[in-house]
Amino acid sequence: MKKLDKENKNKKKDKGFRWFVGAGAMSVCILLLCQFFFGTEPIDDNFYKNTRINGIDVGGMSVAEAENVVLTDMLNNKNDIEITLKCKDKSWTIDGNEFEVKNNVKNEIEQISKFERDGNIFKKREIAKQIEENGKDFNVSYTCVLSNLEEKIDDVISQIEIDEKPAKLVFSPDEEDVFSVIEGNGTVRVKKDELLQKIDSELSFSKKIEIEVPIFETKNVVDVEKLKNSVGKRSEYSTGYEKSSKERKNNIKKALECFNGLIVESGQTVSFNQITGPRNTQNGYENAHIIVDGVYVDGIGGGVCQASTTLYNALLLADVDVLKVSHHTLPASYVPLSLDSMVSGDYSDLVFQNNFDCPIYIKTICDDKTAKVEIYGQKLEEGEHIELKSELVKILPHNGDKVISDKKEEYSNKVLYKGEYYRLKFPKQGYESKAYKLYFKDGNLVEQKEIRHDFYPSQDGVVVEGIYDIVEGMSIPASDVKIISPQKVTASWEEKMREKLTKTQN
Repeated sequence: MKKLDKENKNKKKDKGFRWFVGAGAMSVCILLLCQFFFGTEPIDDNFYKNTRINGIDVGGMSVAEAENVVLTDMLNNKNDIEITLKCKDKSWTIDGNEFEVKNNVKNEIEQISKFERDGNIFKKREIAKQIEENGKDFNVSYTCVLSNLEEKIDDVISQIEIDEKPAKLVFSPDEEDVFSVIEGNGTVRVKKDELLQKIDSELSFSKKIEIEVPIFETKNVVDVEKLKNSVGKRSEYSTGYEKSSKERKNNIKKALECFNGLIVESGQTVSFNQITGPRNTQNGYENAHIIVDGVYVDGIGGGVCQASTTLYNALLLADVDVLKVSHHTLPASYVPLSLDSMVSGDYSDLVFQNNFDCPIYIKTICDDKTAKVEIYGQKLEEGEHIELKSELVKILPHNGDKVISDKKEEYSNKVLYKGEYYRLKFPKQGYESKAYKLYFKDGNLVEQKEIRHDFYPSQDGVVVEGIYDIVEGMSIPASDVKIISPQKVTASWEEKMREKLTKTQN
């Protein structure tokens, strides 16, 4: 029995040994087969043999090694870069030496190193074999080493892009064609992202590139005639000054020149005094008659009130809002009652506001006989026009002469003794008056609006008498100054005066 157990044990040992020898032989066969079909070189993370980047063989190199050689080559060739951008009839060239340097090569090299690295060992070895036999080329764009490329491109873009300029109406009051049109332009915009993509793509294959800049344009379509016809003359008004002194004519012209070509925007308020500035010799104004306390005296800027009055009436006829106006102490000879406009830098002004949705344009014309103002703007409706009417409400009788003694002897060269008289001022009757704006449509009056109700006060006459008593035996010549009594106004006389004033003013 013992002999039999021993024999069984020996058989088991022989069987295990034979299995071990067989497994080892099989492993050797598998290794021999792998060597036969796939070779013995291991697959690592280095570039496959015969891989080229920008024409440089990086086969077998690590990412760091490939980055070093590719970057060095690109930097050595940076100054050979030449980017030409064209747009329509213009072109811009940027040379490589204008660029600062950066290093974005590593990211590109890492991406290339991952080419066909997916899959099992058999697939990888197959790809490696194909690249080794046929080679594989990759390109890294020079944009990876140009740090201020976008800044340079932005500079070119700023010279290409155009902002929209709407068509513009040009007011030239001294030209025969008062209005002309600048047509303006549409927009030009560069497709920047597309341009940068093109540059990046082409700098991957060449250092000298030429690119047509991609743009997007919009047109500014405008009907020139329609724009020109959108404005028209709303009114004109003129006053005469043919018999005025040259100094007074100068002052009228000087004041109205300040308004010639003035464009008043919608809602804008204009002050006559602010536009003309101080009426002094420094601003070219001269000495001429002005009205002070109902008396004509010499003063700098005399006649300017005729300029403001001419403008005022043109504004009324154009239906522009007049916010502030004053009348004279004496009626003006060049305009009907309640249609004058007194201006003084100290206390009286003509102020108006553009009450329309579009600008108004002012043109003034002064020759040696006439002052004229024209107002342009939004056209009146077809068949519409405006007229002005002055109405004498009442004559205000004067109180005759007031006799004063020459106590300060201001007029001693004229009068010395009592009974000697010298006239300083004639009495003048006054007026109560109104002014109206009349609106017509197709020749029919559709509205009458009262715009003024004024009182031009009557003026007392002033006569100066000497202060010394006549010595006994002395006689003085009879005075040619007749003392005027207070005025008496009858209904028939007032009616005659009303007719006379109406004829004079019309």
